[in-house]
Amino acid sequence: MGRVLEMTREAFEELVSQALDQIPPELTRVMDNVAVFVEDEPSADDPELLGLYEGTPLTDRGEWYAGVLPDRITIYMGPTLRYCESQEQVVDEVAVTVVHEIAHHFGIDDERLHELGWG
Repeated sequence: MGRVLEMTREAFEELVSQALDQIPPELTRVMDNVAVFVEDEPSADDPELLGLYEGTPLTDRGEWYAGVLPDRITIYMGPTLRYCESQEQVVDEVAVTVVHEIAHHFGIDDERLHELGWG
């Protein structure tokens, strides 16, 4: 593995914004109560984690679902920069990670994502 890409937090957050802009409008229209964050590193027990979805998937929301905090999608800058070898690859990887975590918001599990080609 070569040297780690250098990138400011601001530049990385811009790449996350670009990735969000690439999400098809038919998906973003039905996303509900979701916030996207950038963090430097995931917890020590999963240091290679690129992204994380925390919340209640749309498929699990019932009549009780009201007045709750937004679902949270976190994109981790450190592991992403260590994994990628170019800024272009960072853009692609962040886009895949964002789609992956949004899929969890829609109740799609990792196994189905792999079947759909979203590794």
